[in-house]
Amino acid sequence: MSEPTATLEESRTEMTELLLPNDTNNLGRALGGAVLHWMDICGAIAAMRFSNRQCVTASMDHVDFISPIDLGEVAVMEAYVFNVGRTSVDVKVDVHAENPKTDELRKTTTSFLTFVALDDDGKPTPVPRLVCETDEEEELRAEAVAARADQLESVIERME
Repeated sequence: MSEPTATLEESRTEMTELLLPNDTNNLGRALGGAVLHWMDICGAIAAMRFSNRQCVTASMDHVDFISPIDLGEVAVMEAYVFNVGRTSVDVKVDVHAENPKTDELRKTTTSFLTFVALDDDGKPTPVPRLVCETDEEEELRAEAVAARADQLESVIERME
């Protein structure tokens, strides 16, 4: 019996949210907590699509907000699985702000989240092996692995 596999492409998820007043601060910009919430949902969907299992958040790496999302803009979250463990799934989530009047798109944040797949009894369960079927998928995976390592190294340097 062969080991189950799933592709990076099968995990790809895009989610959009229109930034409305309930998710803004007093400057009319997205609340960080709202953005983190959207990232968590988008990442969880990617993990569930990949594993065909319920997945729960185990961790979210360091997050820097590099550009605001303004009231009336569209928050665009894109996620995909880039690495797996025995029961864990690592997901990269990128967030962009889109001005719907001009189609301008700018990066606002990126983070790496880890999810654990659960069986029907709520216990951690094995996930498929990640397969990259195209050069583009392999490049995305390699870039995410390298970017996560760079981000973790940068956090360590800040703490020293």
